[in-house]
Formats: sequence, C-alpha cells, structure tokens
Amino acid sequence: MPHADTSAPRASVDLDACVALMRTGSRTFFAASRLLPVRVRASSIALYAFCRVADDMVDSGEMGIDEAMRVLSHRLDLIYAGDPQDCVEDRALSVVVQRHELPRPLLDALLDGFAWDAQGRRYDTLEQVHDYGARVAGSVGAMMCWIMGVRSPQALARACELGVAMQLTNIARDVGEDARNGRLYLPRQWMAQAGIDTEAWLLQPVGTPALQGVVSRLLDEADRLYEQAAAGIAQLPRDCRSAILAARLIYAEIGQQLRRDGLDPCARRAVVPASRKLVLLACASVQSGWVGRSAAAVPPLAAIAYLVDQCQTLEDAAFSSGVSTRPFNQRMAWMLEMFERVEARRLEERETHRSRPAASQLSH
Repeated sequence: MPHADTSAPRASVDLDACVALMRTGSRTFFAASRLLPVRVRASSIALYAFCRVADDMVDSGEMGIDEAMRVLSHRLDLIYAGDPQDCVEDRALSVVVQRHELPRPLLDALLDGFAWDAQGRRYDTLEQVHDYGARVAGSVGAMMCWIMGVRSPQALARACELGVAMQLTNIARDVGEDARNGRLYLPRQWMAQAGIDTEAWLLQPVGTPALQGVVSRLLDEADRLYEQAAAGIAQLPRDCRSAILAARLIYAEIGQQLRRDGLDPCARRAVVPASRKLVLLACASVQSGWVGRSAAAVPPLAAIAYLVDQCQTLEDAAFSSGVSTRPFNQRMAWMLEMFERVEARRLEERETHRSRPAASQLSH
C-alpha cells in the first residue's frame, strides 16, 4: 500500500503551534496580522514563531550567551541549507526562507539584538538606542517588507524605521518594568542632562518630572520616525497596507496612552483598550485606501542603513547573475502553500461560525 502523505497534517499542526506563540506574545502584532492577506500572514506567523523562540533561548539564561548564539547560528545554517532541525519553528522558518529568499543578514541582525539584551548592553546616546532598535525591530520590519515582495531601498528603509519607532514606543512604555529587571534603554546622556543619576535611579526607579521629560523626548522621536515611515506604506501591495498601517496606529497610540496616563511608566504600564484597538483597526482599513507616495527619496536612518545596503547587495547579485540567491526547493514552496491553505480554511471556518448566530436569529 502507498504511504499516506502526512505533510498536510504536519503543516496544520505547525501553523497552529506558531499561531499559539504569536497569540501569547505580541498582542498588537497578532491583532494587526489578522488584516494581512493569507499569502503573507502564514509567512509572518512562521517568522514570528522562530523569533520568539530564539529570543526566549537567549534571554532565559539556561546556557551562556555565546553558546546560545552558536546554537542559533547553527540552526540558521541548517534552515538556509533547506535541512532544518525537526522542530516547529525551524521547519516553518525554512519554508519561508526558501519561498521568499529571505536575506540572512536580517536574521543575523535580529539575533545580535537578542544577544545585546542578554549582555545588558549600555546605551548612552540616542544613536546607540537606534542601533539596538534597528536590530531587534528594524530587521523585522525589513523582513516583513521583503516577504510582501517589496524590495526597493526606500521601502525597506521606511519599514526598518517603522520597526525602530515601535521599539522606541516599547522602551518608553516599559521603563519601569525594565528598570526593575536592572535594564535601561533610555539614553543615559538624556538622563544626565535631566539631572538623573542613572545608577541611583535604577536602584529605586520612580517617576519624577525629570523622568517624564526624558520619556516625552523619546516618544517625540518615535513620532518623528512614525511620520517618516508612513511614506513606505504606500509602496506595499494594496492588500497588505491596512495591516501595517494598523500596527503603526496601535503602537503610536501606546505612546498617546502613556501621555494620557501622565508619562509615568514606573507607576503603570500603558495599555490601549481593546475597544480602541478595534477603532484603530477599522481606521487602518479605511485609510489604507488613500495613503500616498512620497516623491522625495529620504536617506535612511543611520542605524538601519547597513541593513538596507545588505539587502540591496543581495538583490543586485541575484539580478546580475540571472539566478536566485538561494536554492528554491519546490517541496518547500508546496509546504508554504499548504500553510496558506490551512490558514485560509481557519479564517473561513471562523467567519462561518460568526455568521451562524445572525442566521439563526433571522430564521426566528
């Protein structure tokens, strides 16, 4: 008897596991991802799952930082060779890598950012905070842009900058929580300029007018980058714009909520209510139809320029050689299509379930 093909059930199980990781991780990313078309959403879910597991591995302290980085680098070697380890997140990412020819420097940058976290790296200037944001978030923005099929330097730059803006918002929101864990991502020069002794403050992190000024300053920088990144949304495929715009609006709203709360992230963590998120999701769906392109080419933020350059180098090499920069495995393509079909079926079943009560009421 011929052996039954178990690839479809495995794809379904893998996708479910990846969705579970996303659901328990970034709620904002999960909410915005639901607006993505299935062809992109499946890949974004798989990418997020690997990033989440890698971050946990480096941050857990169960092995030394150098050892964790060696292990993760080896896993990426296998993923890019098309022979991933037999675990959900590696299999899923391998499918994405082969399908989209995802530049490895973007994933290497992300892992560097995780290592910086585990090392407790010190950030004295805003530019150094930008460097950190470029790795842990700008790289993800570039990968999402690449997966959507948009690879122009301007689009990649704006995607990276959107990621950095989101990370600055995260830093402002989590000042108190980070400080209680002995971490500080606010520029220490800004703290000193505000008259704050950072080492003493870390021992007893409390909100003060001086700290409020530093947090407000960081949120202003995030807003500047949100504004600069907005021009890149118009360069995305039409069916992807609402999801990215939603992420931008919701993250920016975190900063607005922090301002409404009195700019004291030590006392409470700013949270955007679910009702407000729904409004912003609806706004994103409407506004995505009229976002306009910027005619002027804007130089990328210095911290993310190297990521854009590396992506462009890979793209130019592929174009000049006339061949792909990565081997394209037909079975990998089939597996990603299976991921997409599974996700489409999940969405269809959800919509059917939602429509049943309404249909039942109409029949009475």
